Amino acid sequence: MPRFGTAIAALTAVALSATMVACDSGSSADADGRVTLDYWLWDDQQLPAYQACADAFTQANPDVTVKITQTAWAQYWQNLTTNLAGGSAPDVWTDHASYYPQFVTSNQILDIQPYVDKDQVDVGQYQAGLADLFVKDGKRYGLPKDWDTMALVYNTKLVNDATGLDQLTWNPADGGTFEKAIAAATVDANGKNGLDPAFDRAHVKTYGFLPEWADGGQGQNGWGDLAVANGFTFLDKNPWGTHYNYDDPKLAETITWFKHLIDAGYAPKFDKQSTLSRDAVMDSGAGAFTIVGSWTIGTYLGTSAKQKYAFAPLPTGPAGRRTAINGLSDAIYAGTKHPDQAWAWVKFLGSADCQNLVGDKAVVFPAIKSGTDKALAAHRAAGRDVHVFTDEATAPGGTFFLPITDHGNEVSQVVQDAIQSVVLGQAPAADALKKANDQVNGLLQ
Repeated sequence: MPRFGTAIAALTAVALSATMVACDSGSSADADGRVTLDYWLWDDQQLPAYQACADAFTQANPDVTVKITQTAWAQYWQNLTTNLAGGSAPDVWTDHASYYPQFVTSNQILDIQPYVDKDQVDVGQYQAGLADLFVKDGKRYGLPKDWDTMALVYNTKLVNDATGLDQLTWNPADGGTFEKAIAAATVDANGKNGLDPAFDRAHVKTYGFLPEWADGGQGQNGWGDLAVANGFTFLDKNPWGTHYNYDDPKLAETITWFKHLIDAGYAPKFDKQSTLSRDAVMDSGAGAFTIVGSWTIGTYLGTSAKQKYAFAPLPTGPAGRRTAINGLSDAIYAGTKHPDQAWAWVKFLGSADCQNLVGDKAVVFPAIKSGTDKALAAHRAAGRDVHVFTDEATAPGGTFFLPITDHGNEVSQVVQDAIQSVVLGQAPAADALKKANDQVNGLLQ
């Protein structure tokens, strides 16, 4: 559930000096042998679900209490890397596939494969492919806890005709029916939409599309999904590839199309756009479409939403309809004083017992199918139509994993800077991405 732009710099700076300096975690043990484990997560909406899991875990393990600390995304990663460098990290933390390689490199994360083997944990019970994301050289660094896919969200008042939104097409040459829908939803100060020859792109009241530019080197929230739908592949292999393909013309075509949306007035200029999040701009009524992950269901269909929204599948590109699928895991600090208790907690987090509790809260889709089924049932009971996300997750060949390599934070910063330079009009996409690709591949040598 990445928001890369706010966290990359802090992560990179701290991670460069992060090494195992001590075997001291935030956990504690009372004189009577009771253990308190520190567990960190970033999503406040998930906190109640995992508190329910913690309560159930302690009921089954009376000598172990789980203390949960929740911190917002950017501060979460800064605090975690700082505490890891200082040897006072939490026993267990919620981990992200794009960030954990740095912890592996610094020997800060525990290999749980011996525990998995000993307790015969079935890693085949999780959503296809997720268990492999946290494995390197036969060592395992987490069990899957949830997954997310991407979809279009649109303001139902601003998108007047929803007919055909489940069959949108896209290509980088003319944008397909997706661009036509965006243009029709773009309205200038005089009430003219983007399909009208009299449309004034210099005075736009409502933008048809809100891009995400602080999206690292993954583009999960937009450009990456369409680039893969255009035939682009991030790496020679994933996870743990050794050569990036950011110089692929298929990616340059995609980024050029996104810049075209700005030039046409269908999307805000990068250097003029609001400092508010896309969620907030959508809620203000100034945006009609954007691309979001399933973790935002509560944001758009919840009671606090100021507009009425619905979800639609991503458009189908030249190489088909493709969505990033991402999953989180729970990591154990290599310096924890209580590895056996930490493993027991992680195993419980990765079990149906916990994931069914999480599913009942309908905040995310748990990695185990029964948990996903419970989440869908809870959404249906609340009148929320979210089948788009699960349909995409199960579509044959419809998903791809975000790139996982060493130097992931540095790669994300380099590529993000290059893409931003393109949308600012400072460099052609092919040139900027070729330079970035040479730089990031140099990091992997």
